[in-house]
Amino acid sequence: MRKSALLAFGLVVTALVLLGLVVLSSASEANAMRYHGNDAYFFMRRQFEYLLAGIMVVVAVSLFDYRKWRDCEFLTWAFYAVVLVLLVVVLRARAINGSHRWLSLGRVSLQPSELAKLVIVIALAVWQDKAGYRVELFMRGAFWPAVLIAVLAVPILLEPDFGSVMVVGSVGFLVMFVSGTRILHMTPFALVGVGVVVYKVLTNANRVARLFDERALYQVNMALAAISNGGLWGVGLGNSMQKQLYLPEAHTDFVFAVGAEELGIVFSVVVILLFAAFFGLSVYIARRASDRFGRFLVVGMAFIIFFQAMFNLGVVCKALPTKGMALPFFSYGGTNLLSAFFAVGTILSVGIHSYRDRKHALGRKVLMRV
Repeated sequence: MRKSALLAFGLVVTALVLLGLVVLSSASEANAMRYHGNDAYFFMRRQFEYLLAGIMVVVAVSLFDYRKWRDCEFLTWAFYAVVLVLLVVVLRARAINGSHRWLSLGRVSLQPSELAKLVIVIALAVWQDKAGYRVELFMRGAFWPAVLIAVLAVPILLEPDFGSVMVVGSVGFLVMFVSGTRILHMTPFALVGVGVVVYKVLTNANRVARLFDERALYQVNMALAAISNGGLWGVGLGNSMQKQLYLPEAHTDFVFAVGAEELGIVFSVVVILLFAAFFGLSVYIARRASDRFGRFLVVGMAFIIFFQAMFNLGVVCKALPTKGMALPFFSYGGTNLLSAFFAVGTILSVGIHSYRDRKHALGRKVLMRV
């Protein structure tokens, strides 16, 4: 593990966070004034609070020895159980826009499905690492991991939150694949999962409308108009027209469109390159990890962020069906930001401890030669 790789990774994340704050400060202004008594900085103040909490999370998680998730399995399965309970409890919470996704905790709200994305990576990494060569067996390597995914995916599907189900399922099967589970063993479970999600989507009138009804694609069309207006260099920071209530979710799922309008194609290219660098550096850290377990964790955590980013950009550009999915580090929201920082902290934990292990190993070799 090279120290320069960890530094580069930290700089990329910092660039994403800072760029996200700049764009959000402009994108959230109109909605803040509309919904919070002409307080143009309401969302930014809250986002800074989440950011401070996120910095504490990333520091704590990066200093935490990731191997304790494996060596003290009680931590992993207790975390898994807590998330499962929260997913069940949220089904009884008040519906917002037809979905039961949020638990109100006084001044803040918690979205348990965001935690499910994290815990499924940790749980499967522990399970598959403990399995060793037995991951090639159907029951140990495919059946029980698929059950672990399904136990979390089913309550999320009932919320309903199809985007989070897609992330939990995709990252779960990716960890299985990286750990050595046979594709032939994974395929039946993947087909069943996709079939269930497709059935639930096609039997939900609101979701079908998002696929075929142009009236339901209003936000996507407004997002495309924003991107088109931006051109190469943009109309200037703070000068977006689409954020003036033409684009209702300008500060959340469609924040990228406002950035593209104000800062142009240059902004869009920079964002894509930063997320590509994030994933590429994560893969490098994974390859240099001290053990298989660390490799599984890094690949899973990096995929969560990268997949959500690419899916969000695909929706905004009308290349994918409309589905609410936040753009990591850019969209307004506490749970999404904190979960992204948790993922970053886990990747750094693997990198930092692998770097220390390598230094210690080199030190021992030098002493032996002496």
